[in-house]
Amino acid sequence: MPIEVHADFRVLYEDADVLAVDKAAPLLMHPTGDKNEPTLWHGVKELLAYELACGGQVSFINRLDRETSGITLVAKTSAAARELGKAMQQRLFQKEYFAVVQGIPLWESACCDEPILRMEEVLPTRIHVRQCCHPQGKPCCTEFEVLRRVPARRGLPALTLLRCIPHTGRLHQIRVHASYLGFPLLGDKIYGGNEQNYLDFIAQGWTPELAERLHIRRHALHACSLRFPFGGQEIEVKSPLPEDLASLLA
Repeated sequence: MPIEVHADFRVLYEDADVLAVDKAAPLLMHPTGDKNEPTLWHGVKELLAYELACGGQVSFINRLDRETSGITLVAKTSAAARELGKAMQQRLFQKEYFAVVQGIPLWESACCDEPILRMEEVLPTRIHVRQCCHPQGKPCCTEFEVLRRVPARRGLPALTLLRCIPHTGRLHQIRVHASYLGFPLLGDKIYGGNEQNYLDFIAQGWTPELAERLHIRRHALHACSLRFPFGGQEIEVKSPLPEDLASLLA
């Protein structure tokens, strides 16, 4: 069964220079390869048609995996893109995520500062993009806070809703660190404990067998808060837990 994609997003904040939208999953940010499917870029380009006709642009400042939902920031002018890009490089952006993980942590909060690198550099893997914690990796730090614990029921494992604060921006950082601590994200095809899930999904798409193993179609990660400086002020944008993840905790 092919993956279902709709150009779903909603506007969370907008001014003359900046647009923040709530991206759904599994929406791609940009067109890629020969995939003929909707993307966030197509949707935002249509939304900003007037600005583009008047010399504006569409520049994504932060990027999310296709299976990660939540806040995506767009610069509507070249000047805004430069200012926001510089603030991002200086690590002036403050990001928070919701994650629904498998298992029940005994701790209320935890900090993982294990370095991360591409796994194939040090260990065998069939997944080129897979990352892992390793002493030779790049510095990395993620804070976790327990928000809610839900016991196992109705065919679902025990689950925990975590608030995640990444202090660095490594590829798959939250997913890698959560898995390293023993609490992989629900639905994570790469870091959920069996990389065959990812290989099966790439080969066959979403199947009843994968649904039984993974429970949800995408990994349970949502970018819920973004604070950044722009034009001499601090702007904060928030997005609530989406319905597909909230229903897991009901």
